[in-house]
Amino acid sequence: MSINEIQDQVIEDFSWYEDWTDKYEYIIDLGKTLEPLDEQFKKDENLIIGCQSKVWLHAYMDANVLKFNADSDAIITKGIIGLLIKVFSGHAPQEIADADLYFLDQIGLQEHLSPNRANGLVSMVKQIRTYGVAYSNLKS
Repeated sequence: MSINEIQDQVIEDFSWYEDWTDKYEYIIDLGKTLEPLDEQFKKDENLIIGCQSKVWLHAYMDANVLKFNADSDAIITKGIIGLLIKVFSGHAPQEIADADLYFLDQIGLQEHLSPNRANGLVSMVKQIRTYGVAYSNLKS
């Protein structure tokens, strides 16, 4: 599936929930499905700067696609990074760097986060895109 197809699926998934209590539960459940991040990757260089909570993001190439693993010390934040991994992981680096990220606005996530979490979300997206650009440049 393309990034846009996954975004459309996420929008559809969120449409099943009527209130934000249920949507937060869905986000928390996404965080619980993340594969545990190996302790060797929980180091300062993998921390996302700008997040209120600790969020570690590890990126690596596998068969010409960029994959991500992540973890957080906060359950909602872990779900948010899980949601981003669901959308971005397993795609070509250039596709990640160039993606039109519209699902966040469509599901209303940013407006339902505290200002600190909203800033953290922006930092997570920025870091994922930075990896996309960096790995694209490696192939050039």
